[in-house]
Formats: sequence, structure tokens, C-alpha cells
Amino acid sequence: MTIRLVGVGGELYDYAPRAEPARFVAGGSGPASLASRTVFSAAHVVADPYADAAWGSPAAVDWDATLAFRRHLWSHGLGVAEAMDTAQRGMGLEWPAAAELIRRSAAEAKAVGGAIACGAGTDQLGPGGGSLAEVRDAYEEQLAWVEESGSQAILMASRALTSAARGAEDYLSVYSHLLRQASEPVILHWLGPMFDPALEGYWGSADLDAATSVLLDVIAAHPDKVDGIKISLLDAQREIDLRRRLPEGVRCYTGDDFNYPELIAGDERGFSHALLGIFDPLGPPAAEAVRVLDTGDVSGFRKLLDPTVELSRHLFRPPTRFYKTGVVLLAWLAGHQSHFTMVGGLQSARSLPHLCRAYELADGLGLFPDPALAEARMKALLAVHGVAQ
Repeated sequence: MTIRLVGVGGELYDYAPRAEPARFVAGGSGPASLASRTVFSAAHVVADPYADAAWGSPAAVDWDATLAFRRHLWSHGLGVAEAMDTAQRGMGLEWPAAAELIRRSAAEAKAVGGAIACGAGTDQLGPGGGSLAEVRDAYEEQLAWVEESGSQAILMASRALTSAARGAEDYLSVYSHLLRQASEPVILHWLGPMFDPALEGYWGSADLDAATSVLLDVIAAHPDKVDGIKISLLDAQREIDLRRRLPEGVRCYTGDDFNYPELIAGDERGFSHALLGIFDPLGPPAAEAVRVLDTGDVSGFRKLLDPTVELSRHLFRPPTRFYKTGVVLLAWLAGHQSHFTMVGGLQSARSLPHLCRAYELADGLGLFPDPALAEARMKALLAVHGVAQ
């Protein structure tokens, strides 16, 4: 059997899907199930497809399907990074819905023994942002909510802080205040402008060397309150250079969806842990690869994970912030949800040729537990776009 797909030039071509999926073994949900690396999957939210909701209206979330997907990730031994940009924070998921997501996911994590860390930001301020004091107060409110839910906190990069700050001193002031307030070590978060253009010049400078120095000053002032730094700049050498400069005991979490196998594998001078959006669709093979790495088999780890990079680079191609559309497509095709609908209607953010290529690459990796279901659903999507089979 074949499926007729659409190429980048609008041409139609036939593709023969694989008959059997790859087999991945669930490794247990305990936080110690992956030993050599701490690995978080930044998970997407499942929208309620029957809600009368549009862009700008409150997000409508299917809570049952959303929590079921997190249980899927935990069953393979991955941690869940909750309410991050993969969950459409700042792109349809506003703070009230994010707060409810954090509350529900933290309770579910406790029930199943899964690891969780949740994003604390400033998005309750809205698109206009606020003064530096208002930014600090907004961060404080969300940090308290995350910690009271029983989760580790991730201090997300803030559009409002980018707007309000007048230089490096303001970043040092805000972050120092928050780290003093934190009851447990947090994960800092450096999201590059390719993921969110409003974050250009984070840490007070568009010069990445100067920005890195400010970040390191923040960490050096409170190393006991920083579990690690999640860096998403899609620049492998810059990440390596940064992690070599971190204080003892402070981890580097790669957020590089282009170069993650080499960064997680590391070298003789260290390695990166992981907090990745691509580990949403790649949860099972990623967990299996890390379990191989736990045995010291670096080449076996690379053999499993390197073939996934082409799919990841495709999903995260510019405009990178719309990678979430491909992530949700693959969740639908894999049977994790019953529809291809996103909060704010972002299922329309990528072209049909882009989605076809995502399907082809994911099928080639054996990511669909039921290839026939994935094929049928992809054909239905194509039919809506007028592609006859």
C-alpha cells in the first residue's frame, strides 16, 4: 500500500509506509530509571476540539488526554518539563490555563512517581508587559505556585523582562531576588530568539558572549539555588563552552533540538543533560538510547539517536517557534490523541508539504505504534486538503 503525499514544490508523490513499528520497551516511571543523565521531555497540551474557542480566547484543554500523554512519557522513564513553550506558553496557553496544567500535572506526577519540573514566567502581565517591579512580582507569583504544587521550578525566559530591563544590572537584580526566594534549586532557562523573537537581547545584550557572562554572574551569586541552566540557542559549540564554565554541581540541560545526540553524549570534559521539545515525539527511542548510554555504550547511544536528528531539524526549521505544529501532528498520528487540533488553531501554522515530510520521516523511524492508523489519519488530512488517494 502507498500514500500520496505533497512535496515542497506542490508535486504529488507516492510513499510506501512501513508495515511494522519499531519496538521500544517502557523502562519504568521512577526518577532513577535513567541513571547517567537527567532527561526531561517538554510536553505539548492536547486541545479540546469541541470547544468554541478561537485565537485570543481562553485556552480549551482536554485534560484527560493531556495527562494521559504525560503518563506515556513517565512510563518510559522520562521526566516531564511542564507548561513550557512546547505547551504553547505565550502562543495560546495563557497563565490561568498554565496554572491549572501545572496543578494537575504535578499531582499526577506524585501519583505515578514521575519526575516533573514546571515553568514559572511572567505571562500573566499580558502583551504589554510591565515595570521591572511588576515583572519581579509576576515571577514571584508563578514561582510560588509551582513550588506549592510540589514541582521543581524552571525560571522561564520572560518577554516582559526583556522589555522592562535597561541592562545587565536589571537581570542580575531580578534573578538574584527570585533565587533568594526559591525554596529549592531551580532550572534557569535561556531561550534564543529563533524560538521567540521577543527574547532578542536576553541577559541584557544581543552580544552572546556578553549575555553569557551575565548569566554566569547570576549563577555564581547563588550556585546553591541553581540546579542547572537550560540553553536553547541551537549552537552546539556555545553550549559546550558554557557548560565548561559552570560551577561544580550546576548542570547544563541541552535545549538544542539540532545537536542533542552529541551534546548529551558529551566528551572527556563533560556532557549535557536534556530538556527538549523533540523528546515529546521521540520519548520512547530517546529513553531507550539513554538507557544504553547508562551502560557506557556511547556508540550504541549514538546509533539509536543520531537517525532522529533529520526529523528534529525538520520540525524545528524556521520559523522555529512553530515546531509545536509538527509535534502535535505526530501525537495524533501515533494515537496519543483523537484529533489534530491545537490551542489557538495553530495546527494551520505549517504547510501541508511540511506536515507530509514530518509524517514520512517519523514513519521511517518507526515512531507510530500502529502504522496503519497513522496512514489512515494522514490520508484523512490530505483529503481535507483536496489530495485524492
